[in-house]
Amino acid sequence: MDTTRRQTLALMGATAATALAAPAIAQGRAIKVGALRFTSHAPTFIAMERGYFAEAGLEVEPVFFQAAQPMAVAIAAGDVDYAMTSITGGLISLAQKGAVKVFGGALSEEQGIPGQSILASGAAMETGVTSPAGLDGRRWGMTTAGSSFHYMGAKVAEAEGIGLEFVPLQKVPAVIGALRTGQVDAWAIVPHIASGLVASGEVHEIGRIADYLPGYQVTTMFGSTANVADRELTQAWLDAMSRAIADYNATMIDQASGEAGVQDMVSLLAPYVYPDRTVEEAAGPIVAGTMRINEGAALNVDSVRDQLEWFQSEGLVDASIAFEDLVDTSYVETVGA
Repeated sequence: MDTTRRQTLALMGATAATALAAPAIAQGRAIKVGALRFTSHAPTFIAMERGYFAEAGLEVEPVFFQAAQPMAVAIAAGDVDYAMTSITGGLISLAQKGAVKVFGGALSEEQGIPGQSILASGAAMETGVTSPAGLDGRRWGMTTAGSSFHYMGAKVAEAEGIGLEFVPLQKVPAVIGALRTGQVDAWAIVPHIASGLVASGEVHEIGRIADYLPGYQVTTMFGSTANVADRELTQAWLDAMSRAIADYNATMIDQASGEAGVQDMVSLLAPYVYPDRTVEEAAGPIVAGTMRINEGAALNVDSVRDQLEWFQSEGLVDASIAFEDLVDTSYVETVGA
């Protein structure tokens, strides 16, 4: 992302934050928000802890998941109101049925900021895998067919001109276990998880997703179609999240508050991301996991279109699904055509 674009998105984030100086408009609405215990979900945790949801008139209860696809199902079923996670085949199919809608962007790959790592097992390294080009015929871990892990692996394989065997393991912890034990040869994951695996010595980094998918819109904001149609409610949630995004980027990317600010942010996030660790134990992976989250929840529509087209080309979703079935672009700034 170039400097001008970053400045524009930063201004959008500041504008959204200023808007919340007005009285809360959602009037104490209780909502449930889907989340993963990932650093990339920091805005949800920041908005809870710093009172941004409360100031927007929202009473938020987090609901934790271990993969993206079940989150989309929970949104469609009405068990969760909003969520922030990757685009999956399941989410796209639910959007076609009119159950869910994407309305904003979140985590993005950006050149110059370490992003998602491509990892190889120790066993794969011992047999000569030192870069993604060496993965021809190897086993690539993923949660489910049609997950973001599936999409990333396919894009790496396409770029390298290789074939991969995709292995569905349902949950992120299961993929981690399979990679550590050599049951799968490779995987790609956000840096706060990747850094810990590499530090263990059992797993090795062999590449970066940003080199294959520059500008990749890793995660998006979405909700039930009914909630997204409720402009007052969705705008209240989005405004609170935008304030939290601005805090996160200023503290962790731009280092505006120095080391003290980083440590305060780590202390806030640690109980959510690593509830079984002390703050000191969680600090390293959380800092290593820093990636930019789009200011103002701007959405890279080029990336979303590419993802939709890939799912369609693989027969994972219906070929008739239109971009407009999946995305409502009326809430945030869009990047790309």
